[in-house]
Amino acid sequence: MRRHRAGDERAREILIERYLPLARSLASRYRGTLEPMDDLIQVASLGLVKAVDRWDPDRGLAFSTFAVPTIRGELRRYFRDLTWVVRPPRELAELSLCVERLRRLLSAALGSEPTTVELAAHLGRPAETVAEAVRAGQARWTSPLKSDAVEDASQSAFVEQAEARATLDGLLTSLDPQAREVLRLRFHDDLLQVQIAARVGRSQVEVSRIIRSSLETLSHLAAA
Repeated sequence: MRRHRAGDERAREILIERYLPLARSLASRYRGTLEPMDDLIQVASLGLVKAVDRWDPDRGLAFSTFAVPTIRGELRRYFRDLTWVVRPPRELAELSLCVERLRRLLSAALGSEPTTVELAAHLGRPAETVAEAVRAGQARWTSPLKSDAVEDASQSAFVEQAEARATLDGLLTSLDPQAREVLRLRFHDDLLQVQIAARVGRSQVEVSRIIRSSLETLSHLAAA
């Protein structure tokens, strides 16, 4: 696999071929939607190729651990882009998708659904604008994205939370150690910003900026 990092095209092809069954398996979880399986496999395969090209083994993350959220993200993006019943203005549509990505990240970090006010604070946007974006997001086609097996609501929620947690863990590696520590203290230990500032030796204003910029970075990376 390190030969792929050195630019060996054959090594790249071998890695893609080796993990194609994984891509097909993830695509099959969306069987039963209105989309043809061939299209879903193609989208998942594209996600696999992106994962191969972006993976850096020197960061210590196993390829499969990196590839799974990347492929799932490609599948979800595919459905996201096709599921608007009434397409809102572009700016509102983009904000709606940004709000949804941030909601998933904060849900994984907090263990609960963030409020509109919390979302607005992290995005630096008025709460009324974020609420409008949330309403716009509800005007989307919501064909059930699940496998043929019947899953109850609690299991589906657990799976979504686990996927979001895995995605968040992968994205956190892109932040510097202090930013990761600040987010851990805020969302895992539930400390106030003033308490975090005392822990990390920064001012409360600096801590606030670190939290906001870090969440913005995670949101942008989740959309990449």
